[in-house]
Amino acid sequence: MPNLFVEIVSPDHVAFSGEAQGVQVPGVEGSFEVLFNHAPMIAAFGVGAIRVTTPTGEQIFYATSGGFLEVIDNHVNVMAETAEPATDIDVERAKAAEERALTRLRAAEGEPERHQAEQALERARNRLRISMGQVGHRANV
Repeated sequence: MPNLFVEIVSPDHVAFSGEAQGVQVPGVEGSFEVLFNHAPMIAAFGVGAIRVTTPTGEQIFYATSGGFLEVIDNHVNVMAETAEPATDIDVERAKAAEERALTRLRAAEGEPERHQAEQALERARNRLRISMGQVGHRANV
């Protein structure tokens, strides 16, 4: 099967750069996957998991808080606000972030505060979900 070239970048690092069978992102209107010969596109994605399937079938997961994806001529550029490998997520830190977000949510006095706390809670819970499903191993297809 022919491969794509995938690059996942965030403001502070390159999370992945190399060949892949496909990449799946949490699109704002539903999750979608890009495979070889996908039509050119630009799409936004939200909080969730980015899944890269390597040429050997290994799946690598990243926790993301959103961004944009561009596809041109079998090159996929993923520009993510965050892209944290599942195997690197500090579960205790993610649990602490979840607790802080819950505390902020309970104390929120206005809609802007409530919205920010809900977003923080969603990001923390996303990191926990991804870490619990992926820490210590990478699934093979």
